[in-house]
Amino acid sequence: MAEVRRHLPHPPETVFTALTTPETYPFWLVGCQAIRGVDPGWPAVGTAFHHRVGVIGAVTVADSTKVLELEAPHRLVLEVRARPLGRGRVSFDLAPDGETATTLVLDEVPIGGLGPLRPVIDPVTDRRNQRSLTRLCEYLDADRVLHEY
Repeated sequence: MAEVRRHLPHPPETVFTALTTPETYPFWLVGCQAIRGVDPGWPAVGTAFHHRVGVIGAVTVADSTKVLELEAPHRLVLEVRARPLGRGRVSFDLAPDGETATTLVLDEVPIGGLGPLRPVIDPVTDRRNQRSLTRLCEYLDADRVLHEY
């Protein structure tokens, strides 16, 4: 199962701000190389941001990520695309953990043609998502999200 859970010493609103600010993704999301653009109205349901994803070494592909659900500051669900590698449904669920911390659950499920390969994909996805949440915590600890965007 590609669900990872992380305690973050930041309130849900701060974590949610990072998750809904596409320009932060290259700093913490493993594989995201650059943001190419953001649809007007982001992060409304149906809007997308456009990015470059690293495939192998310096090789990148251009694709997009679309908002499927939004319940600020507790839930964000995205359809992520990194073609030709595939598509996925990623949910971020945030719950307060005391007064100044958050429990973040990230769940990623392959969709489309990759769905049947989930047992093979999940261990790799789990490792990547664990590393991404570690990097998100480091990013937030540096307090960059509040000052750069």
